[in-house]
Amino acid sequence: MDERKGVSIWMAISSIALITLLALTSLHVSRRQHPTAGHRVTPPRPIMPTVQLWLSTADRRLRLAQQPDIEMSPRESAAADVVIDINKKYQSIVGFGAALTDSSAWLLQDKMSGQQRSALLLEMFGPPPNLNFNMMRLTIGASDFSLQQYTLDDLPFGQVDPPLQHFNVAANLLEVIPTVREILSVNPQLRIIASSWSAPAWMKDSENLIGGALLPQYESTFADYLVKYLDTYRGYGIPIFALTLQNEPGFVPVTYPGMELPAATRARIVAQYLGPALASRRPTTRILEWDHNWDEPEQPLSVLADPAAARYIDGVAWHCYSGSPYAQGKVHRAYPKKDAYITECSGGDWESSKNGELLWFSRDLLLAGLRQWARGVVYWNLALDEQHGPHFGGCDACKGVVMIDSHTGEVSRNDEYYAFAHFSRFVLPGAVRVGSSETDKGIDNVAFRNAADGSIVLVMVNSNTSARRVSVAQDRTGFQYTLPPQSVATFEWNPDQAGAWIRRVIGWLKNAR
Repeated sequence: MDERKGVSIWMAISSIALITLLALTSLHVSRRQHPTAGHRVTPPRPIMPTVQLWLSTADRRLRLAQQPDIEMSPRESAAADVVIDINKKYQSIVGFGAALTDSSAWLLQDKMSGQQRSALLLEMFGPPPNLNFNMMRLTIGASDFSLQQYTLDDLPFGQVDPPLQHFNVAANLLEVIPTVREILSVNPQLRIIASSWSAPAWMKDSENLIGGALLPQYESTFADYLVKYLDTYRGYGIPIFALTLQNEPGFVPVTYPGMELPAATRARIVAQYLGPALASRRPTTRILEWDHNWDEPEQPLSVLADPAAARYIDGVAWHCYSGSPYAQGKVHRAYPKKDAYITECSGGDWESSKNGELLWFSRDLLLAGLRQWARGVVYWNLALDEQHGPHFGGCDACKGVVMIDSHTGEVSRNDEYYAFAHFSRFVLPGAVRVGSSETDKGIDNVAFRNAADGSIVLVMVNSNTSARRVSVAQDRTGFQYTLPPQSVATFEWNPDQAGAWIRRVIGWLKNAR
C-alpha cells in the first residue's frame, strides 16, 4: 500500500472514530438533560467476514465438496499458524489449464457426441462454478500423444523446402483447430502456449522426426517455420499467447518425435531470428525459454545470460518430471523480470500413484509451483481414454485431467481434476499471490487476492495421516479449522465486509439521536 493510500485510510478511520465519539457524547449529554427521553438502543455487533470452504480428501470421500461456512472473529493478536498479509504482493496469476494434444482433440471430436463435447468443454473452460481453465498448450506438429507422426512441412526423403512453400496445417483441420475454436467460443480469453516437438525431418541431421538435431543452416528457416505457424493459426482466429522453441530440448526420445536443441543454439535462434521477427508484431506472442524439467536451472540461466537473446525472452517454461519447483525461485532471483510458467506435468497409473495423486498435484505441483513464482500451471493431456491413449510411443500410463470412455463418450474425472479445481475455480486471472506464513505442522499453504472483488483465497494441504487444527489470521480477524487427514481445502472470504459494519454503525448513530 503506498503512503498516500495509507494516509487516506488513516484519515477516514479517524474521521469515523471522531464522528462516533461526538455522537455518543451528544447522546450521553442529551440523556442526562432529558433522562426519560428516547429508548435504549444497542449498538450493532461488528460484521465479520464469512469464510466459505471447499474440501477434498485423498480417499476420495470428499471431492471439492462445499462445507458449512466459518464465521471469522476479532483477534487481539495477529499471531496464528497461518498469517495472511495482503500488503506483501508477489506475482500476478495468468491462469490454469491443460494441453489439447492430438489425442485429446481426436477423442473430443470422434468419440463424443456434439452434446457430450459441448457439455465437457463448458465444464472445463467455462466460468465458475465450472473448472474455469483459461490456458492451453498446443503441439506444433506431432507429439507422443498423436495418432501418427507429422510436422507442418513434410516432404519425400531427400527433398528440402527452405522457402516453406509446402507448409500446411492439414493435419490439424479435422480435430485440433475446430476444438480450439469451440473452446474459444466458451472462453474468448484463452491463453495458448505452443511448443514444437521436432523440426521437419529435412531440417535435421538425422533426416527423421525421431531423434537428431537441427542443422545449423536451417536455424533461420526453423524460426520462419514457427512464425508461419503463428500466422496460420491466427488466420483461423486462434491467437497464440506464448511460444517455446522446442519441447524438452535436453532429451532425445527414441519412440516419438523430438530433437536436441542445446542452450547455445536456442540463444542464437532467439537473438538472431525469432526474437526480431516477433518484436514488432501486435498482438505480441511471448517467447518462453527451456520448456523442460526443474532439475537443470543452469540451462535457462545460460540462455538468459546472453543479453542478445534475453531481451526477447519473456519467461521460462518448466516441466515437473525431475527436480523441484525451487529451481523456479533460483532463476527468478537471478532474473526477477522474467516470468515462470509450468507448461507440462502428467499424472499416471504408476507405482507412486497407487494411493492417488490429489496430494502430490495440489501440494508439490500447484501450491509449491505458485509459491515459487509460477504465473500459470498447465497440465499435460486434457483428456485420454481408458487405455491411456491414443498415443504414438512415449508414455503408456499417462492420465488426462479427465478420462473419456472411447465406447460411450462418458467422462470420468481424475484426481488431477480436483487438484486443479481447488485453484482454478477460485484464483481468478489477474489475482495476486500475497503473503502467507508457512507452518511446521505438515500443513502447506498459499494465498491470493482476487483483483475483481478483493476476495482472499487460501489453499491448504494437510499431508498428515491425522487431522490438524490450524488457526488463520488476517489483520485483526481470524478463524480456526480442523483439516481432515490427507486433505486439500480452499478457503475464500472478502475482508471488505467490514465496510458493511461501518454503514450499520452510521445507521445506529442516526437512530440513537
